[in-house]
Amino acid sequence: MSQSCHMTAMVVCKPAFGIVSKVAFQFFSSAVFPRKIEKMVKDSNGCITRLLFCGPNFPASNKYTREYLQNYPFIQVDDSSFEDVPDVIADYDMCIVKSMRLDSNIISRANKMKLIMQFGVGLEGVDINAATKCGIKVARIASGETGNAASCAEMAIYLMLGLLRKQKEMQISLKQKIVGEPIGDTLFGKTVFIMGFGNIGIDLAKRLRPFGVRILATKRSWASQSLNSSQSNGFPTPNDNADELVDEKGGHEAIYDFASSADIVVCCLRLNSETAAIIDKKFISSMRKGGLLINIARGGLMDYEAVAYHLESGHLGGLGTDVTWTEPFNPDDQILKFQNVIVTPHVAGVTEHSYRSMAKVVGDIALQLHAGAPLTGLEFVN
Repeated sequence: MSQSCHMTAMVVCKPAFGIVSKVAFQFFSSAVFPRKIEKMVKDSNGCITRLLFCGPNFPASNKYTREYLQNYPFIQVDDSSFEDVPDVIADYDMCIVKSMRLDSNIISRANKMKLIMQFGVGLEGVDINAATKCGIKVARIASGETGNAASCAEMAIYLMLGLLRKQKEMQISLKQKIVGEPIGDTLFGKTVFIMGFGNIGIDLAKRLRPFGVRILATKRSWASQSLNSSQSNGFPTPNDNADELVDEKGGHEAIYDFASSADIVVCCLRLNSETAAIIDKKFISSMRKGGLLINIARGGLMDYEAVAYHLESGHLGGLGTDVTWTEPFNPDDQILKFQNVIVTPHVAGVTEHSYRSMAKVVGDIALQLHAGAPLTGLEFVN
């Protein structure tokens, strides 16, 4: 075991368990399920289920999970540097990938591994085919039930408002003792295009309605159509029907038309082979001149050169992104020189509410794994 791996126990056993492949958000009662597990532990000759967090980023994920499991000594929670993961992964039953890339070589070393999962939704760094061949399940925590989607939606609005009200220029005015400048703008009356209408997109639409905006949205499963509803007035809907949150919806083929009609484009897509660098020169050129681009998904969805070019030309009115092409982002990158750019350090989903909720999911999964119970509360992808 590498010295950089935080270690809390030494005894290891290989638990047996069943897998539930459908999405289920069942959280076991702390008054019933843990007692059942503790009884099983007494009969298990001190066996330990070991959980590995990969890499130093998003440290609250490790901390909150440890806190949730602090009364269960038969669950060992460790964290390792990126460099040491290949050397230690063979000792673990379950791992949280975070921003680590788990390729086929690393996965082949995970001899005891039963589950690879994300502390959130993004699994683009995991070789899912390799994991499947090795008999390892791969899963994400769906964002709708944990507060992650709500947190990301709020961050999108924060970035929109920061650009509209010229956050960087306001700081300059303060330093120069200027009162009454800059002149900002409002969300009211704007058209917002949500590209990718999953859990985060839906939560964003719900929160945007009271601002009095017009909402366009695309989803691959939708056929392009206009919604003949009363939503154009910009007021909240009386129910949670996702379709009724949108003024006009379309399939993937509508992204260029919608971009040309929107004042603000918000990218909520998952990163995969089809969406990588989808925000390219063609897409940004199709946006309305002066339009704002918001990204709360993944940096790889944006073509760096295209974004830089259109910021320099003035066609892109502003960039607000919580994710970057490389993380951590270079603080000297030329994109940061623009006054109409706001970059945050991948913290959209990093809130007390969402992280405590996701730590509970991870902790409950570890308890289920140890008990040999079906795994519930996850979205499996293989």
